[in-house]
Amino acid sequence: MTSYHNFIGIDIGKFNFVVAIYSQKETKEYENTSTGILDFLKDYSELLNNSLCILETTGGYELPLLYTLCSKQIKVHRADTRKVKSFIRSYGNAAKTDALDAKALAKYGFERHEQLAIFTPQSKRSLDLFALVQRRCDLKQMLVAEKNRLKGPGGAAIKKSCTQMIKTITLQIDSITAQIEALIAGDPILAEKQKILKSIPGIGNIVAFELLVLLPELGTLNRRKIASLAGLAPRANDSGKYQGYRKTGNGRKGIKPTLFLAAMAARNSKSDLGLKEFYEKLLSKGKKKMVALTALMRKILVVANARLKSHLFA
Repeated sequence: MTSYHNFIGIDIGKFNFVVAIYSQKETKEYENTSTGILDFLKDYSELLNNSLCILETTGGYELPLLYTLCSKQIKVHRADTRKVKSFIRSYGNAAKTDALDAKALAKYGFERHEQLAIFTPQSKRSLDLFALVQRRCDLKQMLVAEKNRLKGPGGAAIKKSCTQMIKTITLQIDSITAQIEALIAGDPILAEKQKILKSIPGIGNIVAFELLVLLPELGTLNRRKIASLAGLAPRANDSGKYQGYRKTGNGRKGIKPTLFLAAMAARNSKSDLGLKEFYEKLLSKGKKKMVALTALMRKILVVANARLKSHLFA
């Protein structure tokens, strides 16, 4: 059993992050910049060794600090936001501030540390890859917006502007996609993982690198945990004789849209995995198309997780 000297909770926002140590009242706030991170490391240099840092997934704002701590060989757990919120609610505390959230994360680490997985970066270029993938996602949203505007332009000038923007954004997406693929190709481990993912029907280059970057835990967790992290684990809604409809959660940002694309392609594929047959069987049982697609998304994710796990522990 791992023994930690301290449990350090870090609540991260877009511009700042707050640090709290379990059993201590004092908290400190730093700018979420390279300078702020260096100040934090300096102030807590004597406490970070043999400590466990716990921080939440916050849309990528946590990554600079997360990867910096990993580079310093400091143990870090990247917590599931939903689990932390449930943990906080279990204490009946409705108040919310950054300082209270940091303290709650420290307490979460203290009480659950034996079950918490340590985050391990896949590559030294993980932060660069994440930034590029996030930018690509933003550009895709911009492209959809411009295409929608083009459907009902307010005049010739607006139509011309929309057309030019679509061309520019498309070129930017192509450029960033090429950069991402070059970074992955230059990393033997990521390149091998991408190859394994692409062996699954429905997963091509783009879906593969988005899964690798947005879900780095893939291949390191069991099927239930990886499905939960992606927001594809059905939640029980039963009470007594009542059996309610089981919904999935939100999951980490960007994963579901990526797997949806994979499922749309896989439902028409022919392979030994029988993904097409799996989807059609659900439809024949009266399941709605979206329910069947969600189940197919989960199956693709579980298969991808199993194949990467086999590779990692071969």
